[in-house]
Amino acid sequence: MRTLQVIYLEGKQRLQKAGNESPAFDAICLFEHVFHMNRQDLMLHGNTKQATLEQETEFFSLIEQRAKKRPLQYILGEWPFLDFHLKMGEGVLIAREDTTVLVETAAKLIQTKQATILDLCAGTGAVGLGIASLLSTAHVTCVEKYAPAFAYLQQNIALCKEQGIENVVALQGDILSEAFASAFQDIDTIVSNPPYIETAVLPTLQEEVQKEPTTALDGGEDGLLFYRAIADIWIPKIKTGGIVAVEIGEGQETAVARLFADAGVEQIQFEKDSGNIIRVVAGIKK
Repeated sequence: MRTLQVIYLEGKQRLQKAGNESPAFDAICLFEHVFHMNRQDLMLHGNTKQATLEQETEFFSLIEQRAKKRPLQYILGEWPFLDFHLKMGEGVLIAREDTTVLVETAAKLIQTKQATILDLCAGTGAVGLGIASLLSTAHVTCVEKYAPAFAYLQQNIALCKEQGIENVVALQGDILSEAFASAFQDIDTIVSNPPYIETAVLPTLQEEVQKEPTTALDGGEDGLLFYRAIADIWIPKIKTGGIVAVEIGEGQETAVARLFADAGVEQIQFEKDSGNIIRVVAGIKK
């Protein structure tokens, strides 16, 4: 049997050789997952404690998956978002830190107590659950079309309910369908992190991003397919004075703002992410 320090260092080196961009971070995340020890424990006890053969085999199996560009979040099966964790894996978009900008922007704009909120293209439920965690009286419906993502959405809603994040429900449906949308009216707020990457760009994305579902990435020929649907189908469902807020791709703010303005949205504002990129377009329904 080998010491934990030796095993960790070998894992990190394997990731380095594979061209991983953050070998130390990824290796320690996988180490913590297998050995249930944090970085400080490794520093204190790594040269004295030994791994079992089963632990070593599991650790290097996960390292191999990461070396082959499987997303770290999928390997771990969950990832932190705001103050809670979300289950995720193949078939659902990974919830990223950039999306917290959308959650925080919407939460600040919502003034109505017991607001009815629709989270369209919900995926893991990160946006809807994030808003519900900040606004305890809100009533959130998370809409997701695809079965694999919907399963994670249901699981995350149930797990977050155990942590006190309530009043969130899942609904399976296609937001591009006018027939589906016809069941809704007088909505206080619509939020969405829809697919927004141009179809032609998808093959050029990083290899591990390409392992996320195309259905969660492909925004059509110009990347604006879902924003048009939100403008044409969903904004008319918002009450006067209600809110729409969406995450966008880099450089899409002008086009999305124009679509929303034409749909009757005013006081349009942009919000930047930590990389100083405009990430959110939001406004008020006339």
